[in-house]
Amino acid sequence: MLPAGSRVVFLHAHPDDETLATGVLLAALVDDGHAVAVVTATRGELGDVVPGPLARLAGTPALVEHRVGELAGALAELGVRDHCFLGTPPARAAGLAPRRYTDSGMRWLDEDETVAGPGGQAGPDSLALADAGEAAADLAAFLGSFGTDVLVSYDELGGYGHPDHVACHHVAVAAAALAGVPLVEVVSEPRTSVEGAQAFALERYLPRVRDALAHHASQLRVDGDEVVHVGGQRQPILTTVRLSRAEA
Repeated sequence: MLPAGSRVVFLHAHPDDETLATGVLLAALVDDGHAVAVVTATRGELGDVVPGPLARLAGTPALVEHRVGELAGALAELGVRDHCFLGTPPARAAGLAPRRYTDSGMRWLDEDETVAGPGGQAGPDSLALADAGEAAADLAAFLGSFGTDVLVSYDELGGYGHPDHVACHHVAVAAAALAGVPLVEVVSEPRTSVEGAQAFALERYLPRVRDALAHHASQLRVDGDEVVHVGGQRQPILTTVRLSRAEA
């Protein structure tokens, strides 16, 4: 998949995105002996919460702490040891005080709740409204400190259109250029044909990803080989990841 001993960084928008979108890939890279790090842009402050005992966390500061813990558990299941939040050293540009990029929120644009867009909840510290140059400089600082060989993040559709995913794409493009590292994009599901895209079928990692997803209990429920999201939408656990090399 990559030259032996490659150092790979993933940029994701919220806790749970790393496992939902790239869990099998993270596990495979770790098992293949690569150094793997995840940078999470926000702490998922505006995430809804599944019905049940954790519903009391919705809209409270306690949700942030809980989701950070969920993320740590999921990464441990996948074998990823290196993680930080964007805006927090070492993912902060030199000379700047640490900052938080916050969840921008979203709304569904279709009846099936598969395509998202801006929802009007974005606050002044939100990722979607942040200066893209600042955020890119923060990510580039991490890329340099980690000795990164490859950066992985979303394509321009952001998976399903969440404004934070789309923002991550733009941040990743700029940061890769600043750091002089190649960017590999996770091809969004709606895109059926992408020139040069390569699919990696990694079904053998399904059990590990299932266990990792179970840590994100505030956001989803694992039911067999599917996840059930807050709104009741069912989605097969992703075991094939399509990747495309971004143009320099």
